This record gives sequence, C-alpha cells and structure tokens, in this order.
Amino acid sequence: MFVSDAHILHADLDAFYASVEQRDHPRLRGRPVIVGGGVVLACSYEAKRRGVRTAMGGRQARALCPEAVVVPPRMPAYSAASKAVFAIFRDTTPVVEGLSIDEAFLDVGGLYRIAGAPVGIAERLRQRIRAEVGLAITVGVARTKFLAKVASGVAKPDGLLLVPPDEELAFLHALPVERLWGVGTVTAAKLHAHRVSTVGQVARLGEATLVSLLGEGQGRHLHALAHNRDPRPVVVGRRRRSIGAQRALGRGPHPQAFVEAVLADLVDRVSRRMRAAGRTGRTVVLRLRFADFARVTRSHTLARPTSHTQTLLDAARRLHSASVSDIANRGLTLVGIAVSNLDDDGSLQLELPFEVTSGAELDSALDKVRDRFGSAALTRASLLGRRQGPTAPLLPDST
Repeated sequence: MFVSDAHILHADLDAFYASVEQRDHPRLRGRPVIVGGGVVLACSYEAKRRGVRTAMGGRQARALCPEAVVVPPRMPAYSAASKAVFAIFRDTTPVVEGLSIDEAFLDVGGLYRIAGAPVGIAERLRQRIRAEVGLAITVGVARTKFLAKVASGVAKPDGLLLVPPDEELAFLHALPVERLWGVGTVTAAKLHAHRVSTVGQVARLGEATLVSLLGEGQGRHLHALAHNRDPRPVVVGRRRRSIGAQRALGRGPHPQAFVEAVLADLVDRVSRRMRAAGRTGRTVVLRLRFADFARVTRSHTLARPTSHTQTLLDAARRLHSASVSDIANRGLTLVGIAVSNLDDDGSLQLELPFEVTSGAELDSALDKVRDRFGSAALTRASLLGRRQGPTAPLLPDST
C-alpha cells in the first residue's frame, strides 16, 4: 500500500437532520420531511426529489411538496448523533479531519496491513454507522481530498464509490463543471457562456484562458482541480480559522429591536466559545440573508485581538446599523456573526473600561454560571419572552 493509491475517504451523512428525524420517528420513514418552518434547514431525499432545497423559503417548499411533513429542528439530537459518528471515525483511523458536524476526511493509508484495502474499510465504516447510530452515510474513496469529496457527491445517497488512480481523469472529466469546488451559480454561468459545461472542457481550456475568464486566483484554482492536482493532506487537530453562529429568523418582518437582540445573543454565544477555546480574534463578520435569498457579508477589523463580549458586540452593532436600509427594503431571513483572524489567548486585548461590570470579569462570571447550570441559565433582558429560532450545532474548535 503506497500513498499514491486511493487512501483518502470522504464520509458524508445523508440528509443529516432529516435522517435523524426519520430514524427517531418511524412514521416519517419513506415520507418527504422538511426540518424548519419559515426556512428549510434540511430536507429528506423524498422532498429533494420534489425540488425542495436547503435555505428555501418554507412557503415555496410546501408549494413544491404539499404532502411534506414539516418538523421543528432538534439541535441536541443532531449534536448527539454527530458525536457518535465521529467516535466511529476516530475508532477507524486516528487521521480524521472534520469539515462539519456531518462530514469528514479520513486517511486510511497506513492501515493496509491491519485493516485491509481502503474500500473494505469504507464499507465496514458504513455498516458500523448504520448499525450503531442508525444513519446512512456515503463514502468516496480516492487519492486526493478533492476527488474523494467529488466521489461521495456522485455516490449519494447511501453509496460507496472508489476512484482508482488510473481512472481519475476519465471519471472527473465527464462530470459537469458544477462539481468543481468554487464553481457556483455565477462562475458556472460564465463558463456556460463560453460553451464550457464539463470538467474535461475546463481542463482543455488551459490555465491562461481560465485566468482571463475568471481572474488569477479562481482560474488557477479550477485549472488545478480539473487536472486533479490537490496536494493537501488530511490534517488532524486543525484549529478553526473562525468561530461563528447564525440564526434563521423566518420571513418576518422583524422589528429592528428584535434583530439587535438576536445579534447580542449570537455574540454572547460566539465570545463564550472563543474564551472556552482560549482564542481571541480581530475581525468581526456580519452575515445576512435577505428575503430574496441573496446573501451579503460585512466585516470590521479591530486594532487588536479580543474575546471581550461588549467589544465584539459594539462592532457587530455598527455593521448592522450600516445594513438597516438594505434590511428594510429587502427583508431579512437569517443573521450570523463570526470572528476571524483568530489568535491564541496570549495576544494583547483591546484597551477596555475599568468598571467591573464592563470588563472581562463580567464575561468570566457569566461563563462560569452557564458552564455549571447550562447555557439557558442566563439570558439578556432583551430576549426575554421572545421566540428564538434554532442555532445549528458546530464542530469544536479543534477537530
């Protein structure tokens, strides 16, 4: 077994939230399931076949699939299922790189003598997750991370696909351009305008032509992927490059005071996670999704890194204030906050007021109460009596 062989697995749970609901509620099995009401957080494959998609408005989803069963999200159940699946990942190989709560890369290149060929390891992995967690998972097996992820996408749902090294380009070049990482609606439209619809046609264009069409960064990136050039190893223990949280709001309208209260709640959650991980950050990012499903991000970089709640909240509020007119004109269905440019906690803090109630001492006291009595033990007065939407579970800071 050599590293030139197909030894990287991309394991991706199928329709994760909806599958957990179908697992826990037998009446939902085989039926179209939508998780979330105002906005589709997830949907089963039965609903996907009717055109329902994640992030679609609930009204549009129900028009496409009137017989769908709409269920509220149960984030603790999804988090527990994710932890059980990742325990099986790490029992399979120590080289696991989590991408999200429902997918990961696994490197099994060093297990040939004790566990056999990668495709056999992948099949046993799927069987264990089905038997022990009750969920279906699709696995792609290839020589590179990029191709393993493509293979799992092609094999979905509940499949297993091996791409042998001598068949890589034949497999890849027959696929539509949308299978390439980084090709979204806009990039696909640019390529289609030049009569480029397959990965093979992208590969034949040449790097210079792609750069002229798409810009240097994206042109070179797609040229490399079209030739399956991806030297990245599976990395264990990589720390997060940003820490964030978001909340779906439904179609609204939403009073400005309510949005500001949600912002405060999200910043509380993010800053607490940062302190628990021993991280500070410099850049505050506000993410908005409008009623027409267009997305925007706005950011502000602080002078020095911090995990102080009030400092981060002040920056988030300034970003929100700059977006008020857009929100009023276009509506708002989702708001998110993230902090990036992360450093370890030894970095310098911003100069803060010296009052006990406004400095790090207050953050520390609140963290200790929530650690002991649960995250719902304390809440902001502005959120009392307000209905809170679901907050998605996330991987820990280091995976």
